[in-house]
Amino acid sequence: MSNTLKFGGGIWATKEGSTLAYNDENNNYKPLPFTTTRNSIATRVNKQGLIEVVGNDIPRIDFKDSADGALLLENSATNLVTHSEDASQWLNVNEIITKDEIISPDGTLSADKFEFTGNGSIRPNTSQLTFIDNYVFSVFIKKGNSRYVTLQARFFTTSSTIGFDLDNATAESGGVIENYGNDWFRLSLTNNVTGDADRTGVFYVYLPNELGSMTSVSGNYAYVWGAQISEGSYVTSYIPTNGSTATRLADTANGSGNSEVFNDSEGVLFADISAFVGAGGGTRRIEVSNAVAASQYVRLQIANGDGSLYGIVNNGTQQFLFNATSFNATLSNKISLKYKQNDFSLFLNGFEVGSSNVGNTFANGILTQANFSSTLSEFYGKTKELGYYDTALTDLELETLTSYRSLNELVTELNLNTL
Repeated sequence: MSNTLKFGGGIWATKEGSTLAYNDENNNYKPLPFTTTRNSIATRVNKQGLIEVVGNDIPRIDFKDSADGALLLENSATNLVTHSEDASQWLNVNEIITKDEIISPDGTLSADKFEFTGNGSIRPNTSQLTFIDNYVFSVFIKKGNSRYVTLQARFFTTSSTIGFDLDNATAESGGVIENYGNDWFRLSLTNNVTGDADRTGVFYVYLPNELGSMTSVSGNYAYVWGAQISEGSYVTSYIPTNGSTATRLADTANGSGNSEVFNDSEGVLFADISAFVGAGGGTRRIEVSNAVAASQYVRLQIANGDGSLYGIVNNGTQQFLFNATSFNATLSNKISLKYKQNDFSLFLNGFEVGSSNVGNTFANGILTQANFSSTLSEFYGKTKELGYYDTALTDLELETLTSYRSLNELVTELNLNTL
């Protein structure tokens, strides 16, 4: 089988405005770069496990969830907390703030200690914040002597309150706790506004002695860094601020390959990806297509909202479509879409989930580029690997391509619990 476009898989080469895919067919290395844009700084987790700021248009290879790295593409987001790393600028009740007490998740001495002297709270937003649809509140916390942390989003008639257990790294329903190493956790809650009366709210952090309680206990302390409050339906990469709000603009990566790379009569598009989805999150697409004729493509699509997976082949009219609804887009999934005259199939994590023996392919010279987007439908998520094969692989080859190589990989990637 001929893998004519290879991207990622633990091999990365980036520079401003470009991320390299390649073709090493016949031991003849051919660079096939994706044009990569983002007109702002952004952050990633580097190989050392530290949060790192990168410059405009620098592609982000993120190592938070994988030692091999993944291309991180995100939509635009704004951190509404004006002093994300300085808790002394936040509103607090019955607290002592000690600045720059310990090493933060970015490797600098910039994390603050906050200790309660009575029942109270700490509030990263000093004024009320207004949202259109959805909001996300997150903060980095390192345990001091308090096992529990509570986050709360409080609006006029409603509130969302989530308890976190730092000892067990667990969260109540609606919350997410992520391990950033060195005993740092990023705690977050995500919710939606319920009407005009509840579009404006404030956000709190408590250190109680019971899970989910809003009663902070005198003497309880923890370390805090990197607060973020933003519009949206999922937690994004951290956006640092220092005196004003800050916006990270959207990433794009498009235009790799040419007509010599892609076979119009048969081939396979492969991706090892996880996607950012949620209410109002938008449709996510990765495709091989024609640079001019937008209606001709081989496409992997993750639906808006519910995150179901589609494999679609369209040569001007739709030839193949299959919808895999038993699918968690937020986990790392290995997907392949095969097309050949009267021979189409979609494989997901080692299993064929859709096929058809009826349909046509493309006229010569149609397929010319690989994109992490389609019209108004950018792919936002993490890509560990993207590949294109210019022959239609066998079912056994497709099963092998999309399977996990070990039990440990299966457990880790699908977030399973071992017995």
